[in-house]
Amino acid sequence: MQGALERLSVTVPLAIGLIAILLFMNFGSLTDTLLALSVIPMAAAGGVLALVLTGTPFSVSAAIGFIALLGIAVMDGIIVIAHFNDLVARGEERVRAMLETCATQMRPVVMTCVVAGVGLLPAAFSSGVGSQVQKPLALVVVGGMSLAPVLILLILPTLILAFSRRRSAPVSEAAAAESLSLAEAGR
Repeated sequence: MQGALERLSVTVPLAIGLIAILLFMNFGSLTDTLLALSVIPMAAAGGVLALVLTGTPFSVSAAIGFIALLGIAVMDGIIVIAHFNDLVARGEERVRAMLETCATQMRPVVMTCVVAGVGLLPAAFSSGVGSQVQKPLALVVVGGMSLAPVLILLILPTLILAFSRRRSAPVSEAAAAESLSLAEAGR
């Protein structure tokens, strides 16, 4: 157990570092990278809460659950940030872009969390042979995925609006007229 925890003390920071590098390569912005990484504590809070509420001790299995949770949560952060950046790049005003992002990306974020959580729900409540290994991992993921969508869709947008330096691109008159006609046609 001690040896496994020592390896995890190297593996978890390494995993976060690799994710940060990939995020930076994707966004090309340190701010967006840090915003995407900010979802990690949001999801981890749910995992910790699930362990505390069930009285399950932290173990190697739970640590692996946190690594899985980290990946799923960051993916949801990428969904939100990338859509916001795309809208702002198209000339949408920042607050309006964020409102549209939250409205349109709520379904993918919630679906990702529900699928991960529901998939491990039987393991989280299992009590049979082998459950002592799979249960902590499943509890962490189910707990994290229960709380993550709410926090990702409430706190992350606030952080993006506060810290993102993305600004709306200037819109030409022709593009503005086209956007206006599309908006009117949609009503």
